[in-house]
Amino acid sequence: MNQTLQAGALYVVATPIGNLGDLSSRAIEILKSADLILAEDTRSFSRLASHYLIETKVKSCFEHNETRRIDELNQRLSDGESIALVSEAGTPCISDPGYRITLACREAGFEVLSVPGPCAAIAALSIAGFPSDRFLFLGFLPQKSGKRRSSLEEALAIRATLVMYESPYRILKVLTLLEELIPKGRIFIGREMTKMHEESLIGSPGEIREELENRPKIKGEFVLLIHPDREALAPE
Repeated sequence: MNQTLQAGALYVVATPIGNLGDLSSRAIEILKSADLILAEDTRSFSRLASHYLIETKVKSCFEHNETRRIDELNQRLSDGESIALVSEAGTPCISDPGYRITLACREAGFEVLSVPGPCAAIAALSIAGFPSDRFLFLGFLPQKSGKRRSSLEEALAIRATLVMYESPYRILKVLTLLEELIPKGRIFIGREMTKMHEESLIGSPGEIREELENRPKIKGEFVLLIHPDREALAPE
């Protein structure tokens, strides 16, 4: 075991959301020195590992096997190993698997340490120009239309900037619903953040819906922010 890491500790490591250069030097050192890496997606992590010459053993740890990893994890930590946890991209546990693992480690008395870094929600909030002193992160909205509406209506009643993730397959449905609920609201969208085709859009729900609807195909992952003033006219 590499003595530079704390024995019997779980390191929650943030990885790039697009640009590989965003991985911190501390994160690289920890991923290289850990005894084991638990990765949400071993295939996507292999590209990062190849880029940084990380040769640490990797095992999958995603939503459907996370609980089954706990006994093995606790045994390894009891044996004094250092383990790193990474999600497919960004910060683990932020709308990604990992909280069951971190909770189990804490309950078992092991140290859980943060290795902070990229997070799409925070990255978008930092560039949107929306109030950031009070915000509510919603993750992904429910897939069913009825639950999606009720979740949005509940969140819109809260005086805070709303932050959520959305896929290219449902972004128009969400914007259409927002156009109905807050037609004068100000919306910010960050698409493919830190990647080659990164894009920012700001306007009313209807304006952004029309912009995306006129494209041959909608691609990429979206971070959507809603200004806390639900009646604020979007800037021209």
